[in-house]
Amino acid sequence: MSAVSKSERQRAKRTAHDEREERRRAGRSGFSNPANPRRSTLLTLVCALFAVYCLFPFVYLLINATKTQADFTSTFGLGFGDSFALWDNLSLVFTYQDGIFGRWLLNTLLYVLVGAGGATLLAIMGGYALAKFRFPGRKAVFVVVIGAISVPGIALAVPQFLLFAKLGLTNTPWAMIIPSLISPFGLYLMWIFSEQAVPTELLEAARVDGAGEFRTFWQVSLPLLAPGIVTTALFTIVATWNNYFLPLIMLKDADWYPLTIGLNQWKDQASTAGGQAIQNLVVTGSLVTIIPLVIAFLLLQRYWQSGLAAGAVKE
Repeated sequence: MSAVSKSERQRAKRTAHDEREERRRAGRSGFSNPANPRRSTLLTLVCALFAVYCLFPFVYLLINATKTQADFTSTFGLGFGDSFALWDNLSLVFTYQDGIFGRWLLNTLLYVLVGAGGATLLAIMGGYALAKFRFPGRKAVFVVVIGAISVPGIALAVPQFLLFAKLGLTNTPWAMIIPSLISPFGLYLMWIFSEQAVPTELLEAARVDGAGEFRTFWQVSLPLLAPGIVTTALFTIVATWNNYFLPLIMLKDADWYPLTIGLNQWKDQASTAGGQAIQNLVVTGSLVTIIPLVIAFLLLQRYWQSGLAAGAVKE
């Protein structure tokens, strides 16, 4: 017994010695702090620089949304103006040109709710079916989905415009909603997530108890898919909310513009003959535009992170 204990102590001592040596080596390379292995000075510095890089545009918007047009053109970009005009700018954004910004905001919400919501629903049902049912052509579907992910959306914009022009759907909300319903990456993500999150044995037990396929999907599988659903929804919402090139070629009536095209129109207004420069409204409108996305990410980040982690591993 004493011999076994002595062997265990020696092994623990060797393990502790090896760990100390490994931490020293990592510390010399700059990727670990020997005093606290969970902290790394170099990685902390890299993360801090990346955070500054990501937050810089947001800080720029916050500062310049408080300026008047005169202060915007006469003061330093990261400095405040002579007067605090944030509330006046917000009021002007929603009243300028008979409140067209509110119309653009409602258009964007329509495209997101119908387009991104529909894309998420189709991705859930398609991914679940591909993961849990076996049918002829399943591998061919996999090849098509992977191929579709590799094709950038901008490459399909012109063919989509020609097709919708033939159908007489350009300059209508359908020209934005129908292309937004297709999300190959969302379908692939839900496919992988459904394979891992929903045990086949659980589905078989539900079927043995008399549950139909719809009830099995709705009451058994759907709650288990919540992190993947949130992740897919966030990707499709961001893609639709920030879509620029598709509405640029599909829409010519300003009443159907989303926020991206409308704000760009305001930006270019100063370069037209007799146009008024309204950069302060463009900056304030951009700040209003990103706030819903920031709130969505902050509220759903817990589900989003777990969904990404689960979808990144395939057994």
